[in-house]
Amino acid sequence: MPYRRVKVVVTRALPEPIETRMRELFDVELNETDAPLSAEALAAAAARAEVLAPTVTDRIDDAVIARGAAAGLKLIASYGAGVDHIDVSAAKAHGVLVTNTPGVLAEDTADMTMALILAVIRRMPEGLALMQSGKWEGWAPTGMVGRRLAGKRLGIVGLGHVGRAVARRASAFGLQLHYHDRARLRVDAEEALGLTWWESLDQMLARMDVVTVHVPHTPATFHLLSARRLQLMKPTAFLINTARGEVVDETALTKMLLKGALAGAALDVFEKEPAVNPRLRGLPNVVLLPHMGSATEEGRLEMGEKVILNIKTYADGHRPPNVVTPEML
Repeated sequence: MPYRRVKVVVTRALPEPIETRMRELFDVELNETDAPLSAEALAAAAARAEVLAPTVTDRIDDAVIARGAAAGLKLIASYGAGVDHIDVSAAKAHGVLVTNTPGVLAEDTADMTMALILAVIRRMPEGLALMQSGKWEGWAPTGMVGRRLAGKRLGIVGLGHVGRAVARRASAFGLQLHYHDRARLRVDAEEALGLTWWESLDQMLARMDVVTVHVPHTPATFHLLSARRLQLMKPTAFLINTARGEVVDETALTKMLLKGALAGAALDVFEKEPAVNPRLRGLPNVVLLPHMGSATEEGRLEMGEKVILNIKTYADGHRPPNVVTPEML
């Protein structure tokens, strides 16, 4: 039986080896310009596809899914681990499968998390700006003084793949490791990682020196770190977010930083990306990055390979390995 070349529409430019492989395997329509598609263009793309391959910046809502499903859309093979940009319940109602690319970017995101912890606590961006300005006048006993990591309490919010990878790295820096998750690890697993579990997120937040966020964006985690919870943190504490911007109340965080109620923050994700609260930009104790925690060549290739595997498994008549259902969120 000849291999069935399914019609695949890809919404953004992907790494060249991934696009080449897709051309070999599928009847693929690529985005040669890499320009983000409008809502209307996304809906039209879904209507041309049996498989739509969007990215995390594409809003795949009920209208897009309904139009696609009416024209033969069967699979949304997303390029990325998060699925908060897809109405998974609507997809299920229309009989459309949704897949993602989990477990690929944990190490890369954990690397960036540790980089951000170091950057904000040791004031690296401030030092870099001073050097680039040409105004540095030499070493001084009180110059560019930051904080020591060893001995500080690190609170990890969400202990999935990324949270555990962060724990392994942070242990090497001498940080005391604490975590909150809806499911507690086995005691032997906690001991192996040197972790202390907190049943109450509120209580953990109030006692940590550094808090790092590693949960997906779902209805249950929207503003998980609300204004009330942020106010529980010590004024000497730092907040790190490489997960999803919507998990943190960015307005409340900005107000706290402006009035000195937190020592600093390092953010790779934002609540209304690509927009960033302009008041955050000018704060010397805030490190901002353009959602680049997962941006490694190796990680982006592995993501593409998982997208291809999900599509090919579907094309072969089997259930893709990375199906996401509403019950999982």
